[in-house]
Amino acid sequence: MLTSQRKKLILEKLAQEGQVLAKQLSEMFGLSEDTIRRDLRELDSEGLLQRVHGGALPVSSAIAPFAERNTLESTAKRAIAGAAAAMILPGQVAIVDGGTTSAALVKQLPASLHATIVTHSPSVAVDLVEHPHIEVILIGGRLFKHSIVSVGAAAVEAMSHIRADIYFMGVTGVHPTAGLSTGDLEEAYIKRALAARAAETVVLASAAKLNAASQYAIGDVTLAQTIIVEHATDDALIAPLQQAGVSVIKA
Repeated sequence: MLTSQRKKLILEKLAQEGQVLAKQLSEMFGLSEDTIRRDLRELDSEGLLQRVHGGALPVSSAIAPFAERNTLESTAKRAIAGAAAAMILPGQVAIVDGGTTSAALVKQLPASLHATIVTHSPSVAVDLVEHPHIEVILIGGRLFKHSIVSVGAAAVEAMSHIRADIYFMGVTGVHPTAGLSTGDLEEAYIKRALAARAAETVVLASAAKLNAASQYAIGDVTLAQTIIVEHATDDALIAPLQQAGVSVIKA
């Protein structure tokens, strides 16, 4: 069998089963695990899967540039954002992450809501400028242009002074065993720091992010108390998250 044919079969198996294991692939093809690991490395370098210990997971498509992501899944994102916006109660302090779903969230906050929004996203802050009753606290730091958010030591230090009621986290991957992940190391640190400053963490997860993984782990799925998914999400994708003790809301 040609290498290209083998790689095609690996990707097909990954799409069908949601993960592949090097040992099982080695037995399936009658090849050494070293050969299979080389295949996985090459497929990873092409952006076709995400290698993890012992095998590989589907790669998240949510790592595209902000402008490109802003055009994807807009109806589903608005529904998820609407469900999230309804969770913010009067008088609360809410942390809102960067990302396209977060941008949709703040656009759906009712004009009558009195609350405080803490964010490290300049675009989220600007979207709230005209809101009559929302106080905005903008966390500064080095601008990570891919997601249009502040990162770095200055941002982490600013977060240490905040106690929030709820944190809406954006991720690029949600997987029952690989956990919550993102495509940038500093973003992963920032998201963990924000989760530590909130009484409740809610993950906003459109279809592209479920059962997928990115390079940098934020934490186990249980770092979130709630995950909001789109209404049409297959129950088979939700069940392992619920079994882990996470509440899942279909928007």
